[in-house]
Amino acid sequence: MSRRVGVLGAGSWGTALAVHLARTGCQVRLWARRRELAERLRKERRNVEYLPDTEIPAGVEPTADLGGLANCGTVCVVVPSHVYRGVLKSFLALRPVGEPLVVVSATKGIETDTGARMSQVAFEEALAADRELRFAVLSGPNFAAEVAAGLPSAAVVASDDSQLAAQLRQTFASPAYRLYSSSDVVGVELGGAAKNVIAVAAGLVSGLGLGHNTLAALITRGLHETTRLGVACGGQPRTFSGLAGLGDLVLTCTGGLSRNRRTGLALAAGKALVEIEAETSMVAEGIRNSRSVTLLARRRGVEMPIAEQMMCVLYEQKSPRAALEELMTRDLKSEAEL
Repeated sequence: MSRRVGVLGAGSWGTALAVHLARTGCQVRLWARRRELAERLRKERRNVEYLPDTEIPAGVEPTADLGGLANCGTVCVVVPSHVYRGVLKSFLALRPVGEPLVVVSATKGIETDTGARMSQVAFEEALAADRELRFAVLSGPNFAAEVAAGLPSAAVVASDDSQLAAQLRQTFASPAYRLYSSSDVVGVELGGAAKNVIAVAAGLVSGLGLGHNTLAALITRGLHETTRLGVACGGQPRTFSGLAGLGDLVLTCTGGLSRNRRTGLALAAGKALVEIEAETSMVAEGIRNSRSVTLLARRRGVEMPIAEQMMCVLYEQKSPRAALEELMTRDLKSEAEL
């Protein structure tokens, strides 16, 4: 596999992934949507806006020219889910016809209007552009700052193509970044998207001072409903007890670097959604995912009470305390029920 890799998206995770890949010996081109950001990255060799404590190594070439990545045989797409389709469509139009492209999605989200996972979006756009595509998804309990700092981390790379998953596992791994391969694209994608919503609820619980008992119950039941959705969509139950499921969920619900958890904390403090979003340039996927996950669950006939309540809090001005009280007073049932 070619070690020339493109990274679409120069936010915190895109920058961290580019830095990590450069350390493994890859030649990386890092695309930033804003030209001024690309210029600063080139000159300062530091992403002050998103990842200020990490030096960008010489093996990373920042650019605002999407065409500059057209000759990369492997591209990591690390943009928010609501712009994923547009960015990939623009990039595919620049790719030569007949040259297969490996797309590694590191986006944890579901398209709101269509309910499509990023793999579905990628194949739809490849078909429309008449381009050949091989797809994989990278996910797991990874905070960008810790991966960029070289702290020991682990993740999963999943693809329907087992050979591709194994190749990426070898190419992307390092002594500080352990990778496991999987064939469960559906489960890995849905685990990454749904955990963002549960993490917003976890921030609410912590912000309201409701204690560790409540938080533990929330995480456990959140995993249960995430698994329920994943299995209904064709995912493998075992995936949700692994790094892309339980591991990512625990990290995002409890870690101080979690944007989604911080969103919940801000909501518990009485801040409005518009105020929360205006305070940072970083995207908390759980905000949009609360709607997209809930709508997908409804289409599939899957009960996801936590996601339902988070959508009500975020978009219908329901009070956090009322949402949590409603969760606690639902009909009692057997824990084994899926």
